[in-house]
Parts: sequence; C-alpha cells; structure tokens
Amino acid sequence: MAFTSILRKSASTMARRVVGSQARKYSAANRGVSSHHFCGRSSFQPVGLSSFRPVCRSSFLEVRSYSSRPSSDISLLKVIESEVECAEESNENGEVDEVPSDFPFKIQDNPGQQTITLTRQYQDETITVEVYMPDLSTPDEEEENDGNDNDDDAAQDVNSRTELVVRISKKTGGPVLEFGCSASPDEIVIDSLAIKNETSSDEDQLAYEGPDFSDLDENLQNGFHKYLEIRGIKPSTTNYLNEYMVDKDNREYINWLKNLKRFVEA
Repeated sequence: MAFTSILRKSASTMARRVVGSQARKYSAANRGVSSHHFCGRSSFQPVGLSSFRPVCRSSFLEVRSYSSRPSSDISLLKVIESEVECAEESNENGEVDEVPSDFPFKIQDNPGQQTITLTRQYQDETITVEVYMPDLSTPDEEEENDGNDNDDDAAQDVNSRTELVVRISKKTGGPVLEFGCSASPDEIVIDSLAIKNETSSDEDQLAYEGPDFSDLDENLQNGFHKYLEIRGIKPSTTNYLNEYMVDKDNREYINWLKNLKRFVEA
C-alpha cells in the first residue's frame, strides 16, 4: 500500500509539471506573436491563425497617401516612373566617353539648358561656340517616301546633325565674325557667315549681311572651312560634341521627368 501511494504521488507531481511547462510555452509563444506581428513574419504560427498576414507600416502609409488621389493621377505617376527607368537604362548603355585629351575647347554645361558653351583662346582671338542639342525626331512618312532609295540614309544624317554658332572676336575689339554651322559625322557644313558688332542696334538690323554662304566662290568657301579647322572646328571635335549632346539630351529628359513626378505627387 505504501509503495502504491508513493507511485500515485509521483505521477500526480509529474503531470502538474508537464501541464505547467506546456502552459508557460504557450503563453510565451503568444507574447512573441503580439510583439512582432507588425515587423514581419513570425517563426511561430499558432493554430487558427494560418490566414494571418503581417502588416508593413511603410505599405500602410503609402496606401493612405495615395488613397486621396484621383486614379488618373496614380496611373500618371506609374507611367512617369516607368519612363524614368527606361531613360536611365538607356543612359547607362550609352554613356559618353571622357573628353579627349586633344579636345581644344573648355566645355561649360549648365544643367537645365538646351545648349553648351565652348571657349578657347587662339593667338589674339577669343573663340566662343554655342552648341545646340541635335534634332532626334523622325521625319514624316511622306518625306521618307519621296525621292530615291537613299532617302532613309539622308534622313538619318539629318537627325544626327548638331547645330553650332561660332563667334570669333579680337582682343583689340571691333566686330565679331559669326558662323552658323551644322555638323554630321565627319562633315562640317557652313550655313551662314556674318560680321556683327558686339553691341547690336537698330542700324545693325538694316546692315548688309552679305550673300548666302553657298553662293560664295568655291575657293572662298574652302578658305573659310580651313579657317575654322585651324581654330578647332573640325570633324574630330564635332563628332565628340554630337555624342555629348545626345547624352545631355537624355540627361535633361530624365531631370524633366523627375520634376514632373515631383509636381504630380506633391
């Protein structure tokens, strides 16, 4: 009898310990869930909570911030964001090379502007070049279909042209010699030539500007091409400028898109 009584007490004590241990584990597990379910998925998954999903605070704030916007604004923001990603990927794939060591000009590039300015000193002259972004638009289909089979090649040349305004002045003062040029790969065309005063006036608007450059004597045209080449306006210079301006056009487009995005989401 005594031995049987001892066995019963031991069994009763063991049962209480097991039950107490399981209760403490269950309580600790519940405390873990209540304190971590907003920070991510918990390693403990109690029975009956299989459909529970943790809530991310940042996602909640984002949903709340967009909930008051018209659906058209949200769609517009998504389109702008997609376009920014596409333009950035294109810019990474076509990064322009570093300025060549023999590039004769100093480049002044102001963000947000459509042009860059080149400057250099040559003997007693100051040379300033205004470089414009190339026109990358596609010609109309009617223009492409007119003419012979070389129209596509001609259209490609037009699209890759870079416009330049070259101004040459003397240190002693006086008038400025101004050239209007267009540059395509390995070719520079002088479109216009004029002599202008540094300070314009009403009389300057009525001044004789000379004939069209293409109407000048061929030897005179060749002489002015050589004149510009010696001063740094040559194919090696303009070819790099074309790459630089295409890259600038893409960079300015990305910044423009980002400014639009900031305005719409403000």
